[in-house]
Amino acid sequence: MFQDFTLEHIDVGDAQLRVRWGGSGPAVLLLHGHPRTHTTWHRVAPLLTSDFTVVCPDLRGYGQSSKPPTTADHSPYSKRAMAGDCANLMSALGHTEFAVAGHDRGSYVAFRLALDHPDRVRALAALDCVPIGEALARCDARFAKAWYHWFFFAQAEHPERLITADPDHWYRTDSKNSPDRLGTENFADFHRAIHNPDTVSAMLEDYRAGLGVDRANDDADKAAGRRITCPVLAMWSLQDDLGDLYDDIGAIWRDWADDVRTATIDSGHHMAEEAPESLADELRTFFRG
Repeated sequence: MFQDFTLEHIDVGDAQLRVRWGGSGPAVLLLHGHPRTHTTWHRVAPLLTSDFTVVCPDLRGYGQSSKPPTTADHSPYSKRAMAGDCANLMSALGHTEFAVAGHDRGSYVAFRLALDHPDRVRALAALDCVPIGEALARCDARFAKAWYHWFFFAQAEHPERLITADPDHWYRTDSKNSPDRLGTENFADFHRAIHNPDTVSAMLEDYRAGLGVDRANDDADKAAGRRITCPVLAMWSLQDDLGDLYDDIGAIWRDWADDVRTATIDSGHHMAEEAPESLADELRTFFRG
C-alpha cells in the first residue's frame, strides 16, 4: 500500500499530522472523510503520481494525527482549524500552491481551504457534498432520516458510549466496511482508528463543530458575499443519496463559485475505494486544467 510514498508526522502548529506523500509535479492534496484515515486513498493516490505530487494526511483528530483538546464551542475541530492545518502542512512540504480534493467531511475542509486561503488553492474538487451551511439550510425530514448521524454525533457523551461499546457493529466491519471492500491494509488502519476511544471522541467533535461554528462561518461568508475564486468540480456517487436529496447540486455550488463543473461516479459513497480508476481519471482531467 502506497509503494514509493514517504510516511511522516509533521508539526503544523496546533496539531501534528500523519501524512503520506509521493509522486512529482504540481501538488494535489487529498482529504479523507469520516470515519476513514488517509489510507482511504490507497487505490487512487498511486494512479495520480505520474502527473502530480500527491499528499494524503490524516485530518486532525482522525487516524494517527494528534487530537487537540476541545473547547465549549468545539472550534478546535472546526473546518477552519483543519484547513489551517492543511495549509501549514503544504507549506512545510514546500508547496505554495496546490489543488485539493476532499470527500465527505474532508470536502468541508477543502471548501474552507478554498475560501480562507484563496491564494494557495488553484482548484477544488468536492466529493459527495454541498457546503455544511447549505445542507442545514435545506434540512427536511428526508435529510434528517438519511443523515440522522449528524444530529446524534453532535450530542454530548451518548455517542461516545454507544460507539465505543461496539465499534465493529456501529461501523459495520462485517459488511459495508469489511476488509474485502476496503483492502486488508486500509481496513487495518481504519479498524485501529475506530477502536481508539480518543479518535472516536475527536471524530465526533468534527460533527459538533459542524452544527455550530462551521455553519456560522459558512453563513457569515455567504452574507458577506465571499466566493471561491478557483475552479470547482462537484462530484457525487450515483449509488449514494446526495443526488436524491438535492435537485441541482451544481446550482448549489454556483452560489459559491463562478467556475463550477459537475461529474458523477457509479459507486457507493466511498468512491475512492469502490471506483478508484474512474475517480482518478476525473481528478486527473480536472486538475490538469
